[in-house]
Amino acid sequence: MTSALMPNYGTPELEFDHGQGSYLYSSDGTRYLDFAMGIAVNSLGHCHPRLIAALTKQANKLWHTSNLYRISEAERLASTLVANTFADRVFFCNSGTEAVECGFKLIRRFNHAQDRHQRKRIIGMTNAFHGRTHAALAAAANPSHSAGFLVGDNGFDQAVFGDLDSLEALISAETAGVILEPIQGEGGIRVVDRDYLKAVKELCAQHDLLLMFDEVQCGVGRTGTLYAYQQLGVTPDILASAKGLGGGFPIGACLATEVVAATMTAGSHGSTFGGNPLAMAVANAVLAELTTPGFLPQVQQRSAYFRAGLQTLVDQHPELLKGISGLGLMIGLQCEIPAAELITRLQQEAMLVVKAGGNSIRILPALNVSEEELDEALTIIAKILIKWQLKI
Repeated sequence: MTSALMPNYGTPELEFDHGQGSYLYSSDGTRYLDFAMGIAVNSLGHCHPRLIAALTKQANKLWHTSNLYRISEAERLASTLVANTFADRVFFCNSGTEAVECGFKLIRRFNHAQDRHQRKRIIGMTNAFHGRTHAALAAAANPSHSAGFLVGDNGFDQAVFGDLDSLEALISAETAGVILEPIQGEGGIRVVDRDYLKAVKELCAQHDLLLMFDEVQCGVGRTGTLYAYQQLGVTPDILASAKGLGGGFPIGACLATEVVAATMTAGSHGSTFGGNPLAMAVANAVLAELTTPGFLPQVQQRSAYFRAGLQTLVDQHPELLKGISGLGLMIGLQCEIPAAELITRLQQEAMLVVKAGGNSIRILPALNVSEEELDEALTIIAKILIKWQLKI
């Protein structure tokens, strides 16, 4: 039977029936170690009891009312985010790309409110990924994602990631702001250099530009702090968050300072489903778990443990693996062998990971992953590398 789905996702055959913690189970009962987690979405693994309880309780009370009415759970979630970040205000939506879009609108709206109407251009970075809407595609200008979709440049320029001269050369009287990912996900788990990031912040201050971080993938505890910027020493004006914030339930959030957010006056922006009671209840449960004393330090400890194991494998197999990158439990494994084939072999051994830019893979376990599960992953990877060397 021909599928009625559009063909944009290809024709994947592997399907899962249920999940628990770090594992997914296919319909034939095969257990897979999930170190993809929906591409960093299932931050607490599958079917976490705290999230199930929060969703079930809310589902039995109220699903949707729209933002015509007050939603206390949204106010509570926003207050938690504000209390734990640079931000003063939060806008809720349904996805990372919507959070990014809100940020772009804030950048342009802020300059409009300052009567700087010529300031509409935004500088993005090469090898970036911000989502699939038109503005998000234009910000990254990656031909593999944007071909056939964009008309013109939509008011975006691209600097070379990590190259300050490239960024400075693009700043003009029309520039309104800069967006970058503190850790490029699709781009290959590339962590921004701290000195470069500080210089970018100084350039923005010098030219009175807004600085926006896309932490859709690297945020919400993934790096061992609630957001990656908190260990990189630079604070943005705007931040896009999503993925792990809902623990598997769709949500996006755009965080901003008071002076920037104040330009979003009543009626200037909105989202039909954004901030709905179901999403808010689950996200509040996620943050309650992540902000429990000791949780984020444990993420850092598990990261150090796992990275040490991966580095041992790199050292043992330099002809197969090139190195590791990332922060916390957002880990990149750079390969000498074809990364796509390594992913296939891992799946054949019942372990799931994700492709990243260049010849690399993304390893994104649940933030509450156990050392035993990390050991299991290392054993699987080691087994495949040995087989590869023996050409089995």
